[in-house]
Amino acid sequence: MRREASILHLDLDAFFAAVEQRDKPSLRGRPVVVGGTGGRGVVATASYEARAYGARSAMSTAEARRRCPSGTAFLGGRFAAYRRTSDVVMELLRELSPLVEPVSIDEAYVDLAAGEGHDLSVDGVTALARGLKQRIAAATGGVTGSVGIGSSKLMAKIASDLDKPDGLVVVPPGRELEVLHPLPVTRLGGVGPATAERLHQVGVKTVGDLASKSLPDLVALAGRAHGTGLHALARAEDDRPVVAEREAKSISQEETFARDLTDRGVLGRYVDSMAARVGRRLRAAAYSGRTVTLKLRRYDFTTLTRSQTLPQPTDDPRVIASIAHRLLAEAGTQGGLRLLGVGVSGLSLYAQGDLFADGEPDPDDDVVTADDRPEEVPEPLTAEARWWPGQDVRHDDLGAGWVWGRGLGRVTVRFEGPLTPPGPVRTLASDDPALHPAEPPDWRVSEPVRATPAP
Repeated sequence: MRREASILHLDLDAFFAAVEQRDKPSLRGRPVVVGGTGGRGVVATASYEARAYGARSAMSTAEARRRCPSGTAFLGGRFAAYRRTSDVVMELLRELSPLVEPVSIDEAYVDLAAGEGHDLSVDGVTALARGLKQRIAAATGGVTGSVGIGSSKLMAKIASDLDKPDGLVVVPPGRELEVLHPLPVTRLGGVGPATAERLHQVGVKTVGDLASKSLPDLVALAGRAHGTGLHALARAEDDRPVVAEREAKSISQEETFARDLTDRGVLGRYVDSMAARVGRRLRAAAYSGRTVTLKLRRYDFTTLTRSQTLPQPTDDPRVIASIAHRLLAEAGTQGGLRLLGVGVSGLSLYAQGDLFADGEPDPDDDVVTADDRPEEVPEPLTAEARWWPGQDVRHDDLGAGWVWGRGLGRVTVRFEGPLTPPGPVRTLASDDPALHPAEPPDWRVSEPVRATPAP
């Protein structure tokens, strides 16, 4: 534990939705849901206006549609826009310290003690954080972030979540337990639904309740590694350093089984689960990869790996799972497996495809997401399928805008940009030769919209 509150945690508020509202003035103040827009899509981010109706990350898009009012914008993701904004924020953090640890595209830790000339008193870091928040909002066109500062990563992250959105909380050294113990135990990292249920069964609902349990009790309840970790965190004991960004070589998940498994159905479900987790981690880290690897350890402890390299990088869990299933079928399960793992390597920054691709389009949806990866779309895309909700476009005559929806051979476009007033809507033929996909707009440069409302 540090003697001063010198670790800062920044969490950008409803980041994907905030970027969409910045770039699309007609959506400001309205519910916005970003994620897969088809029948089996999943919410990646919901704006705070949408959260008021119960929309949440990881909820099915279908459920979010049921909860949110008509007029809610359901948009596919624009990763290039999010990455560009994230890069601006990360550079501002690096002005504070050489030790910046990005956790995901919208979240990072900063070691203020490694910076030069910072006043690390409570008043000093509070003033520093206020200035940082102002610079972030100015540099990103109004995107806000919540800042927490504490004597450890644990306390900094918890503090950043105490006053969202656009919050600032500093936990003074020596008052960590005062802040920590009243909180629900689920605020601790590693306490998911399953662990929380086991803890609730033994009367543990708050972090303070957890701190009252002995180490042997927690080890018996959650296992040695997890129980030891929970015992330390409940006492605010966290000496993890801030580690500057390192280039990842691979991202993988493994499962070790209590008994040897041979059932292909059971193993297949593990493959699907691990592929989903790998996909989430790839997207959170802004990577895609070309090589999918299956690792398996047989009953006699021999370990095998099987890999397949794709012509183009992917972060899609469906693609990862499909290849892993095929590799498992080729390797076989004779004698039983003690361990199974799925990984992706050959990583690069995300370069193409739809960030939030989902299952086959639901015919009842007004708008669906197009997925232009050749390995997932065996037939040539129709003119209509080129377009997906939220996509940046440019019309030779009408200017820049974004796709509101598509269907019945038509595409609806709202022509506006980050620095324009809410713009007019035009419905065009989906094969209009003057309509083209476009790069995300620059929120720092004003561009006039040439479109006029349809008569």
